[in-house]
Amino acid sequence: MKVFRLSSIIISAFVLFACNGPKYESFTGYAQGGTYSVSANLEDVDVDARVIAAKIDSLLTEIDFSISGYNKNSLLSRYNAGEEITPDKHFTRLIELSAEYKALSHGAFDIAAGPLFDIWGFGFKNDSIPSAQKVEEALALCKEGKVLNFNAIAQGYSCDVIAEYLYSIGVKDMLVNIGEIYCDGFNSSGMGWSIGVDNPVDGNNSPGSDINGIWRSDGGAHGVVTSGNYRKYYIVDGKKYAHTIDPRTGYPVDHNLLSATILAPSAAMADALATACMVLGTEKSKDLINSLEVVEAYLISSDGSWTSEGFHIDK
Repeated sequence: MKVFRLSSIIISAFVLFACNGPKYESFTGYAQGGTYSVSANLEDVDVDARVIAAKIDSLLTEIDFSISGYNKNSLLSRYNAGEEITPDKHFTRLIELSAEYKALSHGAFDIAAGPLFDIWGFGFKNDSIPSAQKVEEALALCKEGKVLNFNAIAQGYSCDVIAEYLYSIGVKDMLVNIGEIYCDGFNSSGMGWSIGVDNPVDGNNSPGSDINGIWRSDGGAHGVVTSGNYRKYYIVDGKKYAHTIDPRTGYPVDHNLLSATILAPSAAMADALATACMVLGTEKSKDLINSLEVVEAYLISSDGSWTSEGFHIDK
């Protein structure tokens, strides 16, 4: 599971006019613990760019106050604290989607695994190297579903929400980047969007600085998400403890899969399945991807790489 911060402070989006050509606009700002960027072709769109910027800002604020575990006033934080809440549309939708992806991945993706991420120090609390008893206690809490963690799907879901809004005002060509990516159509050069896949080596903490290859869109609608164990981990007594926790065992994974890049119809689906692959390991991930007609993948392991039939990457 990826760990990121959904910041409780979201700075209003601003517009860089005509930075991508005469019909394309870029909207950028700060959200979810980092920066986001949206590029959209506004040809035949009657909504003013400033209105679009404000709407993006508003939607990200809604999401933050719904499903952020780092915003202490969010619905999720209140739920995890034991408070009775009335779920909004974002909270409800993520519960539905998460149940679907849990079943699809045979339990490798599970938002109810929040207590496990907390005791291993990768959740909303600081801890490390729990005892076997503590792991068993956390597994029992997971079964109760009283502490949730949306980190492995929230960024992808956020991309989908922004994309849905853009579609509603007539945008056909877009790239939404909120840590994860959703794209459709073509860029200002009339080409499919190009997205780099980072080289999954320990210490590669700057996205885009060390690229393994480039995926190029065919102009279709795709969620594009990479998950890996090369940025979030710690080492104790010479042993690496990765942030990917297997919700079925309660322990960090120990296999040779370094990263999984997933293409799916939605960014939320790609996000969840990228995490599931990092739990499953290379061979079981291949089986999962090959069983899903609408999903493609690029897996990088210490033994080499594997691409599904519909995933094409330029080295």
